[in-house]
Amino acid sequence: GVERDLAQAVAWYRRAAEQGHADAQFDLGVCYSKGDGVERDLAQAVAWYRRAAEQGYAHAQHNLAVCYSDGVGVHQDRGQAAKWFRRAAEGGLATAQQQLAICYREGTGVNQD
Repeated sequence: GVERDLAQAVAWYRRAAEQGHADAQFDLGVCYSKGDGVERDLAQAVAWYRRAAEQGYAHAQHNLAVCYSDGVGVHQDRGQAAKWFRRAAEGGLATAQQQLAICYREGTGVNQD
């Protein structure tokens, strides 16, 4: 195998992400969110999650929704959170389906139903 090198991982994720690869965009967002191989930068995490989310990547849609819900790396916006939870839920992500149900139960970002 090879030695673990988070900075190299980030470099390769970035190459793929800049070519539009949604998996790599999501992974790069995670690196920025955690500070793995790069300085922690929540705004950059949101930017990379958004790029992957706009391509229909359900996990990125979920993470973007969480960012909006909690105001992490972006201004808190429960309506945007519900929108992205819905997209991820429609993509079959069970965690997002649960979060969307909570939004409806509590009337957070949606009309209570």
